[in-house]
Amino acid sequence: QVQLVESGGDSVQPGGSLRLSCAVSGNTEESGIYVMSWFRQAPGKEREAVAAFYSETTNTYYSSSVKGRFTISHDNAKNTLYLQMNSLKPEDTAVYFCAAGSRGFSDPWSSVAKYNNWGQGTQVTVSS
Repeated sequence: QVQLVESGGDSVQPGGSLRLSCAVSGNTEESGIYVMSWFRQAPGKEREAVAAFYSETTNTYYSSSVKGRFTISHDNAKNTLYLQMNSLKPEDTAVYFCAAGSRGFSDPWSSVAKYNNWGQGTQVTVSS
């Protein structure tokens, strides 16, 4: 198991930017972690995938709703996952969660079932 701690959530105006961080502790190699992602959940809605980062290939994937505005990245030295969010919209308002998936879970990157490690979430509010 690894521990994930998100930070960086805040209230911003539409068109603004935020960078979320997810600090990872624990032995990711021993845990077989090979994909890390960001999800979000708005009040009354299901948790939805935002972006994913595959550590071995460095491939990234995005939901259609954030592609071109958000960028996922990972700093190996700091063992931290980031989500740079630009051109924020009110519909981006949600609690954002960091997730890490181990080998053996064959679900698509966008599936909640793929991830066996979750952070506690950080609130992002976009409002004028």
